[in-house]
Amino acid sequence: MLIDSHAHLDSHRYHDDREAMLRRAQEAGVGAVLSIGIGEGPAEMHQARDLCRQYNGQPGMPRLYASAGIYPHSTTEADHAALVKLDQLLADPDVIACGEIGLDYYHQGAPHDVQRDGLIRQLEIAASRKRPILIHCRPKDNTTDAWDDLFAVLEEHWARTALGGIMHCFGGTWEQARRSLDLGFLISFAGNITYPKAQPLRDVAAHVPLDSVLVETDAPWLAPEANRGKRNEPALMVETAQVLAGLHGISKDEIAAATTKNFYRLFPHISPNGGA
Repeated sequence: MLIDSHAHLDSHRYHDDREAMLRRAQEAGVGAVLSIGIGEGPAEMHQARDLCRQYNGQPGMPRLYASAGIYPHSTTEADHAALVKLDQLLADPDVIACGEIGLDYYHQGAPHDVQRDGLIRQLEIAASRKRPILIHCRPKDNTTDAWDDLFAVLEEHWARTALGGIMHCFGGTWEQARRSLDLGFLISFAGNITYPKAQPLRDVAAHVPLDSVLVETDAPWLAPEANRGKRNEPALMVETAQVLAGLHGISKDEIAAATTKNFYRLFPHISPNGGA
């Protein structure tokens, strides 16, 4: 069984075929999906949780889990009401992680100090609810600015919790991967690892210990090479898993087993058999 550790299932791009898309995932061997609860802002954080309530228990569907969080560029909306909503969502058994949260200095958006403050406040809530975190980190081109600030925040405000988390859609260097591992994070790779020009990223993935890797889609974005430019969905993660398996010199079934084991180790309160 494969687990898609990061997919935006509430995207409007699935409006017309969400149920069929989920059935395709199950048919492709994807047994569970972590549905990311950021929406288009805090007002939509609950949508991923609502999908769990809608689809879990239906035959022929992967088990859905949810996260909730305020994306870096939505931290301008991280007011008291939004943070209370986040805290309430993280108390829900289906909401197993806080995220995706972090820092994004690549796009024009929320000021950097607002992003950092929003991240710290969410780390405090996640710690109080004992939920691992899902980190988004994207620096400006040819810089390490966001990574440097991220590690400073995590070392001061998160490391002591020992709750760990996931470096989602990892795109950094081996040094940044190593520091992530030192902080207890799993490192998740998406469809961009299959792209011809992604050899530096594949080199990093090959060095990450097998007990610290996950695989994801980041759907509806970053479809693997065979479907590049099209809408991504969990069923397509098989190609990404195959590439990751090859980098570690193992079979696709072995990478599926390893990444599934890693996922449930990070979230020990949920059952591999579907219960929470």
